[in-house]
Amino acid sequence: MSSKKEQLKRLLSLKRLWLLLTLPVSILLYVLAHAFPAFAEFWARYVYVIFSHLFHSATKGAPVSVAEIAVFVAPILVLAMLILGIVHIVRSPGNRLYAGLKAFLVEPSLIASILLLIFMVNCGVNYDRLPFADACGLEVRESSAAELQALCLDLIDSANKLREGLPEDENGVMQLSDSVKDTGETARQAFEVLSKSFPTLPEGYGTPKAVMASRGMSYLNITGIFFPFTMEANVNVDVVDYNIPFTMCHELTHLRGYMREDEANFVAYLACLASMDKDFNYSGALSAFIYSINALEQADPERAAAVYPHISDAVWRDLNANTAYWQQFETPLAEVSSNVNSAYLQANGTEDGVQSYGRMVDLLLAWRRAGGVV
Repeated sequence: MSSKKEQLKRLLSLKRLWLLLTLPVSILLYVLAHAFPAFAEFWARYVYVIFSHLFHSATKGAPVSVAEIAVFVAPILVLAMLILGIVHIVRSPGNRLYAGLKAFLVEPSLIASILLLIFMVNCGVNYDRLPFADACGLEVRESSAAELQALCLDLIDSANKLREGLPEDENGVMQLSDSVKDTGETARQAFEVLSKSFPTLPEGYGTPKAVMASRGMSYLNITGIFFPFTMEANVNVDVVDYNIPFTMCHELTHLRGYMREDEANFVAYLACLASMDKDFNYSGALSAFIYSINALEQADPERAAAVYPHISDAVWRDLNANTAYWQQFETPLAEVSSNVNSAYLQANGTEDGVQSYGRMVDLLLAWRRAGGVV
């Protein structure tokens, strides 16, 4: 039977303990990114591109989301590790301190440290990069309610026109013209076009992945998720169809290194605008309108009320279908998921949490002032 001192000495002699050095590296990256946005920008433009393409090349060819599989397999692996750890302790009566610390302290710490480094390299540093507005020369500033109302009117006018002639289901609700797979390819192509005008949006990435358990995502109030450990843009395809092109472009924006939600929404709008596909044009215009009219509702309800009569009957059908869809998922689980998402955003420097999604409107207004088409 080994003494406690011998068991601890044996534990500290494990060769793989050097992997714990990934923890201070992660902390260093976090500190540098927070202190020096220029460092984060350099990382996003030059270092992240290398690592993201490396990870992405291993998963982009998979016909299904590797991230989704990982989410289901991970709990099984954790349970298996727990059971094996207990078995190892039981079978090591003379070395139970060593076996216990190795199974329940050292191994989990090593795994957590490695995962944290992957997160920082593939995602975390990018939260502190310079704003997308800087990259495209937009001046973001406060705007009047009148200017916001004008933006809403422009967007709904575009959405009304783009809605004409789109496929509908038996209830008159917009349906995608192509399959989800083909729609994903159209999203990829839209970014290849957009990257020509915005060099900080690198080329060479694959298509977004449709999640098989999309309805489960709806119960969590999630329309899409970027998974930095597999470098995949995952999309909920159970939602009302007009949401899907915009969501695909939103998640593909994260894949290209822009992590802030307001910026991902704005870039998604630009990608939809750049597409030659009418589904994408409509999805972008209507999604931008929804963010804008919600902001106008808070700023000036009377001006917002004056906008609603301009919405066409066809667009109203889509909006009402979307409202009805999400009403069935108004559960405590959805609220918990929203709170977790908000905490995650705040932890990564997005101080307003989920409310930051509304700041996309400032970018839309800046785009409009600069002469951009809406």
